[in-house]
Amino acid sequence: MNIIEVEKLKKVYHDGGETETIALDEVSFNVRKGEFVAIMGPSGSGKSTLLHLLGLLDEPTSGRYNFNGKNVTTYSQDELASLRNREVGFVFQAFNLLPRTTVLENVKLPLYYSDVPEKDWDRMAREAVESVGLGNRINHGQSELSGGERQRVAIARALVTNPEVIFADEPTGNLDSKSGKLVMSIIQHLNEEHGKTIVLITHETSTAEHAERIIRLMDGSIESDSPVTKRLSANDEFVK
Repeated sequence: MNIIEVEKLKKVYHDGGETETIALDEVSFNVRKGEFVAIMGPSGSGKSTLLHLLGLLDEPTSGRYNFNGKNVTTYSQDELASLRNREVGFVFQAFNLLPRTTVLENVKLPLYYSDVPEKDWDRMAREAVESVGLGNRINHGQSELSGGERQRVAIARALVTNPEVIFADEPTGNLDSKSGKLVMSIIQHLNEEHGKTIVLITHETSTAEHAERIIRLMDGSIESDSPVTKRLSANDEFVK
């Protein structure tokens, strides 16, 4: 079953005059439920634009995007916001954690905008934090965490509402190699052991090879779409 179906997706930006920039040019592909797909390409290839469209953060200029079998253009803005909260989790290169708040409060944030009863928030957030191996850091502020730990908090926050899909935008880009490997082990574990659909943006081949399939973009178009022949295995260092 396909959870993502994209057909001739196009995104054009205008500078206010007659000049237009084609960021995506009629891109078509599908992602199966439970699949781990990496999207690669040089700067300016359209990969971040594509992620924003897939993550319902932006709208295409033309083309069709079905999420879980329904055309996203049929949703109202309120329905899209609810869908982002319930069905989609985001992990960004810059972590995007709230300053001067604890790990627990950062992870609880998506629950404030959900239909989950408030009495369940602490339990769900604690479970998400423990799932990324940070139970002993739950009351620490982000200034007390390493870069790798901050990214693991971001992953826990993405998981707390139990979404169908996790979109990860260069999740290892600000990390040293050891922390990056641990973060990728967690993401791969979520795919292999928990069946999460993962869409990963990266420019690093070693990161992309944790996925089952790599889509390569060039100048807004798909250059290649092929399976990973020798997929990297998850690091056993991951506690869960």
